[in-house]
Amino acid sequence: MNKLPYFFALIVLLSTVFGSRSAQAQWSPQAKGAVIGGLGGAAAGALINKRNRAVGGVVGGVAGGAIGYGVGKHIDNKRKERARIAAANRAAAIREQEYRNSLRRSESRRETLVASRTQTTAVPVNSLTASTVSMTPAMQLNAQPTATNVNYLPNDAYGNPSNPYSTSEYRRKSW
Repeated sequence: MNKLPYFFALIVLLSTVFGSRSAQAQWSPQAKGAVIGGLGGAAAGALINKRNRAVGGVVGGVAGGAIGYGVGKHIDNKRKERARIAAANRAAAIREQEYRNSLRRSESRRETLVASRTQTTAVPVNSLTASTVSMTPAMQLNAQPTATNVNYLPNDAYGNPSNPYSTSEYRRKSW
C-alpha cells in the first residue's frame, strides 16, 4: 500500500507532460517515443528483475528509451516523406497550370496574328501580275520582274513555339 502514492504521482506527471497543448507542440516524435519507451521499459524491467528492481528499471528504461527513439524517428521520417511528396505534387500542379496558361496565351496570340494577316484584296500582293497591273506602260518597259515571297506560303503558326518555323512569317520551301 505504500507504493500507491508513487503510482498516482507518476500518473499526474504523465498527464501533465503529455496532456497540455503547449507541451505537445514542442516535443518531437523522437523525444515522445524516447520518454514513453523509457518509462515503459523501466516499468517492465522493474517487474522482470525481481531481485534488484532498480537495476532492472534502469536497464529496461535505457532499452525502452532507445527503442522508443527509433520508433519516433521512423514516424517523423514518414511524416517528412508525406510532406515532401505533397509539396512535389503541389509544385507539379502549379507547373502544369502555368504551362496551360502559356498555351492559352500563345493560342490567343496566334489567333490575333492570323486575323491581322488576312488579305482583304482579291489580287495577291506578291504576284507578278499584281505588280504589273498598277504600273504605267512606261514603267512596265523598265520594270524587272521580282519574285519576292512568291514561292513561299504564309505561316499560320507564326509566334507559336510548338510549331516548326515559329519565328518566320513565311513557310520555307521544302526542297
